[in-house]
Parts: sequence; C-alpha cells; structure tokens
Amino acid sequence: MTATADAEAAANELKPLAEYLGSVLRRLRALPPLDLDLTQAHGNVLANDVLAPHPFPAFDQAAIDGYAARWEDLSGAGRVGSHPSFGRFEGGRPVRLNVVGDLGAASWRPVRLNPGTCFSVAAGAPLPIGADVVVPVHWTDQGMAAVEILHAPKRGSGVRRAGDEIAAGQVLAPAGAYVTPPMVATFAASGIGHVVVRPSPRVVVVATGDELVDVGRPSQPGQVVDANSHALTAAAVEAGALAYRIGICDDDPEGLRGLLEDQTLRADLIITTGGTGTGPGDMLRRVLSRRDPGRGAVEFTDVALCPGATLGFGTVGGEEVPVVCLPGEPGAALIGFEVLARPVIQLLAGAEPVFRPSVKAHLLETVSSPGGLREFRPAHVAERRGGGHTVQPLAGGPYTLSGLAEANGLLVLGERVTTAAAGSTVDVLLLNRRR
Repeated sequence: MTATADAEAAANELKPLAEYLGSVLRRLRALPPLDLDLTQAHGNVLANDVLAPHPFPAFDQAAIDGYAARWEDLSGAGRVGSHPSFGRFEGGRPVRLNVVGDLGAASWRPVRLNPGTCFSVAAGAPLPIGADVVVPVHWTDQGMAAVEILHAPKRGSGVRRAGDEIAAGQVLAPAGAYVTPPMVATFAASGIGHVVVRPSPRVVVVATGDELVDVGRPSQPGQVVDANSHALTAAAVEAGALAYRIGICDDDPEGLRGLLEDQTLRADLIITTGGTGTGPGDMLRRVLSRRDPGRGAVEFTDVALCPGATLGFGTVGGEEVPVVCLPGEPGAALIGFEVLARPVIQLLAGAEPVFRPSVKAHLLETVSSPGGLREFRPAHVAERRGGGHTVQPLAGGPYTLSGLAEANGLLVLGERVTTAAAGSTVDVLLLNRRR
C-alpha cells in the first residue's frame, strides 16, 4: 500500500467534523433565563422575542423646529415670486399666518389649530390637533406674532405620527439576538425596563502539562510557554462569555481531577488545552476518560479536522459541567476553539446562529490540503468592487498561529479537496472580532 493510500485509509477512520459537532451540540441546552434591567442586559442573549407594548412615537409630534400648520392654509405658497427682505423665492406671495402659541417638548396640554393660524413648535413637541405639516424655520421670516411662509412643504413634512417608527405589538428583537446599545435605546423608548435573557456563560480555561511555563521568558529545551490559556480566555470573552484563566496545571492525576472539580462550582463550561493525545505524557486524556460514578467522563474523538485532529467533550463533577478539551499546539487549539468551543458557548448563551457567518469567495492563490481532512486555514477576505469577495490564503499547517494573527477569515477546504486552484470559488468563515 502506498503512502497516499495509507493516509486515505487513516482518514477514513476519523469522524466527520459535521457529524461530531452535531453529536456534541445535541447534548447541550441553553442556560436558564433570568430577568434583567436594560443596563445589565446589554451583551446578553434574549431568551424571548421582545414586543413593543406601546407605539413609538407615543403621540403625533413635530420632527423639526418650525411652525405647525394646516397644509390647506399654505396652498398659496409654491410658485416663483419675490419678497422685499428675501429676494427671489419659491412662492407667488408669502402666506401669512397668525402664531397663536409656542409648544415645546415638555408641552402636555392638547391644543387645536384653527384655519389661518399656526403654532411655533420645537422638535419633539406634541403636534396641535388639526396640524398636518411643520414648516422649517428657514422657509419663513421667523415671525413671532405672525409669520410669513415662503414655501409650502409637502403634506406631512416635518411630522412624526404616533407609531410611525414602531407599532404596538411589533417585534423589536427576536429571541437569540445579542442585546446591543441601539436595542437598549429602542426598548427604553418603547417603555420596556426589563427583558428576559440568558446569562453569559462562565467559562474556565486550564492549560495542562509539566512542560509548560508562564509567559515572560522564552522557552528552554523541555519547556513550552503557555500561550494557549491566555489566547483561549481572550477568545471566550470575544465569544460573549465571562472567562477566567486558571493557568497551568501539572500532569498530576489527583491534582488535575481536584482542580477541575473545584472549578465546577463557578463554571458553566470548562475548556482545557493539552494532553488530548495518547502519548506517555498525555495525562489529561487518561484522567478524564475514566468513568468514575458521580464524576462524569470525557470522550476523546479523532475528528477529520486539520489542524488538530483529537478533540474531547464530556462532563466533570457531580453537577456534570460540560468540558471541552482542545489540543496543546497553539494554532490547533485556536482552530479547535473556533469549530467546537465557540459554538458550545453560543449555544449555552442561547445565541442564534451558533456558527460564524460564511461567504463564497474567489481564491487568489492555489493551495493544497491534506486529503480526508476538513482544513481550516487562516486567510484574508476582501470585498470586490463589483460585488462578492476574494480570499488570500495565509500561513497554515505548522504556522497556523502566525497566520491567525493576520487573518480576518478561515478558508474551509473539505475532506475531498487536495488542491484548490486559484480562481476557484471556496467557502470562508468570517472572523468578526466583535462576535
């Protein structure tokens, strides 16, 4: 059997990524909802559709500063003419109306407009009964007791009717959407002070391995700087979680098991990195694969994924807190986070959809890919002037980490792809750094 045939045979024994993700996500449920006031709800995911209890605006109002009038009274304006103070203007003769009062945004008494009269109004002021137009100040002589109007706006100009922007009963935001500052403003303007949301998942990140040392110095032979726990904590925060970095845990079975069980008291999800292989130093896999009653267990699966083929998922502790186990190589760990841990966080948070958005893009450079594996390769995506996208592959394979530092997308090459030619159309996940 040739080396290529050996590789294909080995790949056939791997679990397809889509099948694996489906089996994991089906085991999870979104966190229980809670009621929060608007300022606390920002950044959380709505558990229910939010409906407008009242129209917005709540009443007919002036949209601009000017004079509220009846459009019928302005019918004389609108033809070419002249005025001693203004010179040439659009209107045969100015229309003169009596100004019977001033209305500000705080005015609350209802008033009625009679023919031949108008009110001076500020933006946001309640509209007088009978008014159907607000004339801008600069289209008038700005009179106080009486005003000359030089140009007639269209009927309804300068006016905001009740419910023009938001009707009562309208869906302001759907369940599964993140609460944004504009949403908070919309809810408040509609009279909503509290919303039901899913809490942000609490995520604990642990790096494992006797070889690990903390940041601040270059690694020596037998040492590896722990980049993963810092990067994965940042990635979890970016995904909307409340993330806590525990740091480095040595390959001590009892210490590892005890640390993880302690963290179940404050975690909705635990993410580990390192120790997912079958080598003599991969203690994490041996410890978490053990099925002890009341302590949960993790299943490690060889997935058709490049980089980083082995992923772990299961539960730990009596509370059965979900745990995601990612590889120790930094680039593979971050790709593993994107394809597994991030969707898990989104599901726990109640977000929809749980996966990154994707686009079709025009490939600018020919790339090769290992057969039988679904490769996620760092890439730079750009919009084309005529529409669509282009994608430039960045460093992958053993250099995935440096490629990711420049990437705004992930080029996705399927299991059957060994070469993607320049000019072909490929799938790209968009790495929106703000979720």
